[in-house]
Amino acid sequence: MKKVGRTLLSREVLVPVIVTFGAVSIVAAWGWADEAAQIEKKEMALLKTFNKEFVHITPGKGKFPESFSMGSETGEATERPVRKVTFKYDFWMAKYEVPQDLYEAVMGENPSRWKGPRNSVEMMDIQQAVEFCRRATKKMRAAQLLKPDEEIRLPSEAEWEYCCRAGTTTAYSFGESATADGDVDNQASELSAYAWHTGNAAGNDPPVGALKPNAWGLYDMHGYLWEFVSDSWSDDYSAAPTDGKSHAPQRALGKDGQVVMRGGSWKDRYEELRSSVRKKGANSMKDDAVGFRCVKDRVKP
Repeated sequence: MKKVGRTLLSREVLVPVIVTFGAVSIVAAWGWADEAAQIEKKEMALLKTFNKEFVHITPGKGKFPESFSMGSETGEATERPVRKVTFKYDFWMAKYEVPQDLYEAVMGENPSRWKGPRNSVEMMDIQQAVEFCRRATKKMRAAQLLKPDEEIRLPSEAEWEYCCRAGTTTAYSFGESATADGDVDNQASELSAYAWHTGNAAGNDPPVGALKPNAWGLYDMHGYLWEFVSDSWSDDYSAAPTDGKSHAPQRALGKDGQVVMRGGSWKDRYEELRSSVRKKGANSMKDDAVGFRCVKDRVKP
C-alpha cells in the first residue's frame, strides 16, 4: 500500500511522493472526504429549500386577522370552551410537514415505515421532533440561513389551528361540509381535494403538497399525518393561553408527559379532520400516521 507524501525541490516546488506503508491508502481517505463533502452539499441544498418553504404569518396585517376563535361549541368536550386568541407577534409556518429526505439529512436516519424522500416523516416521537428542530436551528444558523435570534421549533396548538383555519370559522378551512351529494360511506369528495384520509388513501404514500393548499398556501393541514404541537395535553381549554403561546411545553416532554396532535391522518375518517379536532398521546408514542411541521420564529424571552 502506498502513502502520498511531498518533497521540496528547487524554487520551493512541492511534488507528490508515493511511499508504501501497509494496506491503507491515503487515496481511500480522499474518497471518504469527497463522499462527506457530497453529503454536506446535499444537506445544505435541502436546508436551503426548507428555508424557502415557509409562509410569513403576520396577524393583524392584510389577510391575517389579529384574533380568531379557537375550538368548537359543536365539537368534542376537548374542543371547548371556545376562546378568543389574539396574536401580538408574527411567525413563519412551514408549507409542508417535514419530509423524509430533510429529516434524514439533519438526524442521520429515516425511521419512517412508508419510505419516500418527499413523503412526510413518521415513526418518531415528540422528543425526536424537538431534537430535529434544535439541530436544524444549529445548522441553519451556522450557514447563515437563520439569524442568531431565530429558531426552528414546533408550532403551538393555537398557532397550528389559526393557520389551519386560514381565516375561516367553518368546520374545515374550505367550508362546513367534507362531503358532496352522491358521496357514500367515507368518500368525502369535498375534503379529498385537500386531504388524505381513509376515503382516498391507502398509506403514507404521497409526497408532501400533492393536494390543494388552504387559502394561506399551507398544505396537508387536514389529514395526511397527525402533527405534533408543542403544548402539553389538557382535557379542555379552560386554562389554555389566549396569546397564541404554547401551554406547558416542558411538561409535555417530561416523565409521563401527554402530547397534543392536530389535523387527523390518512387512517382517519373525515370527521376527525376538522380544524378544531385534538388528539392526545404519550410523549413516547411513535406511529406511521403521526408527523410534524415546523415554525420559524424569533427566540422569545
